[in-house]
Amino acid sequence: MKIAVLREAAAGERRVAATPETVKKLTALGAQLAVETGAGLTASISDKGYAEAGATVADRAATLAGADIILGVQGPDPETLAGAKPGAWLVAALNPFGERARVEAYAAAGLEALAMEFMPRITRAQSMDILSSQSNLAGYKAVLDAASEYGRAFPMMMTAAGTVSAARVFIMGVGVAGLQAIATARRLGAQVSATDVRSATKEQILSLGAKPIFVEEVKGIEGEGSGGYATEMSEEYKAKQAELVSSHIAKQDIVITTALIPGRPAPRLISDAQLATMKPGSVIVDLAVESGGNVEGAVAGAIVERHGVKIVGHRNVPSRLAADASALFARNLYNFLSAFWDKEAGRPVLPEDDEIGQAIRLTQDGKVVNTRLLA
Repeated sequence: MKIAVLREAAAGERRVAATPETVKKLTALGAQLAVETGAGLTASISDKGYAEAGATVADRAATLAGADIILGVQGPDPETLAGAKPGAWLVAALNPFGERARVEAYAAAGLEALAMEFMPRITRAQSMDILSSQSNLAGYKAVLDAASEYGRAFPMMMTAAGTVSAARVFIMGVGVAGLQAIATARRLGAQVSATDVRSATKEQILSLGAKPIFVEEVKGIEGEGSGGYATEMSEEYKAKQAELVSSHIAKQDIVITTALIPGRPAPRLISDAQLATMKPGSVIVDLAVESGGNVEGAVAGAIVERHGVKIVGHRNVPSRLAADASALFARNLYNFLSAFWDKEAGRPVLPEDDEIGQAIRLTQDGKVVNTRLLA
């Protein structure tokens, strides 16, 4: 059973879907690993490292020839996958909503496309959850990016020349990325506050030593949908939230926004008018910029300035920590494959009635089969 590991072709993508560690583990299960030449170079992994771990390193054509499973970080162009077996698994982050035509092409090519970002948030799938592992690093990196652009220190400093006040950091959206951003900003000595539409996150914010900022007047709104993800809120809630944020944001030095709604554009959290109330030299990092952005005026792939406020809109933030992001992503993929490994068959088997399989399987037998794409 052959597993192919591809070199990423997407612009700015520096991660890789397997590491020497996971190559060894997959080989121990009985798989043969083939890694495309140069696949790990941008993640600080040499071809020699893969070879020493037991993989064959070759060009793309040889890597894909006869492959039963293809591992990637981002979904590859279908025309670059010639040589894979009919029915081969394609396991990667496939952006099913944004790349529907590509999903259709995978089906037409006879591939069984498995979208790892559709992994359900259930206990047994936690170790396979690429969104959580990558968001954790994104939240950390967002604070470092903010600190790099902010022209002052984070912690309070008492010196003979006077006292430097602690930076005020406001985190909007307290999922995995937001929680890590809170923890990182606190470690750097900032005065941190945070908000979320999900009332259950208040205790999490307090547990990390930050101040929760929540809409209290609107009762009965929990803001949490299936799988622990945020849902679209009512117009009443949005109005109250905008009022609360406007009064709070004007006092902040740094704001990090992380709010995403699966399958929909990112919610607008900060308007241009609210930006104008912030202090000159303030910094906003918009982690949702590639999904439309939480901040009015944010530009994907750029740092822009409006009303004296810097808006940081880096693309693919986990890829900016390529070595660690690759290590975690590769472990997620290994944990998934090993959990379904059938020793007798000598390969992973994903039952039709399994909750994980039903969630992540996009295509099968030449058709798109995922209910989220057929709705």
